[in-house]
Amino acid sequence: MMNWMPQPFWKRTGLAAALVLLSSCSILPKETLEVYQLPPTSITIATAADRLPLTLHISKADSSRVTDSQRVLILNKDNRVSAYKSARWSDPPPVLLRNHISSAFRADGRLGLVSDNNPNLARDLELSGDLGAFHVEYAEGMPVAVIRLYAVLAQTSRNRSIAARDFESRQPVKGKGMPEVVAAFGKGADQIAREIIDWTLQNGSAVQAGQEDMAASASGTNAPKEKPGGETDAAPP
Repeated sequence: MMNWMPQPFWKRTGLAAALVLLSSCSILPKETLEVYQLPPTSITIATAADRLPLTLHISKADSSRVTDSQRVLILNKDNRVSAYKSARWSDPPPVLLRNHISSAFRADGRLGLVSDNNPNLARDLELSGDLGAFHVEYAEGMPVAVIRLYAVLAQTSRNRSIAARDFESRQPVKGKGMPEVVAAFGKGADQIAREIIDWTLQNGSAVQAGQEDMAASASGTNAPKEKPGGETDAAPP
């Protein structure tokens, strides 16, 4: 018959300590992430007289692996990249900016159609680019929201680029909290969107004029020529 022997004291106390440790781990507070979107665009509808019957597709801009992150980045003076703790963007900055520019174009209303999620749709113009900066810098000790985009506008029917330009916004952060940081990025995105809209429409007008000239030339190729006195040269039977 086996005699029962009590467990050594150190085993019993060790087991109790382990149970306490496990229970304490289960109630430790977890880090809470705050997820932010860009504010809605402040751009409003333009006059209908400036409307162009062109279609535009806006592609997501290329970027570095660092910029293509949902962290809210800070570029320090020593070129070291850090991020705001517990804060994230709802999407990577190339997607945030693409969506914001698309919304601004639609709010402006001067183009016939603006798409951003179906590259297979027929379109007259394609807007793409490279997002070089979407971070906070410090200028004279004050935080500044920096957005820098190199944009390329292409005429898809002729498979050629018709314009390219750098756009940059530097908006001061008017406060110390994340809402103020996000508000500064929203103002910067609106500034870039407004400039891109005007730039696109300027180049789009030239494209539209060229298309109209080509259509007029094509329709006038076989048209009878008018002689003085109102007579025309009739086509031979």
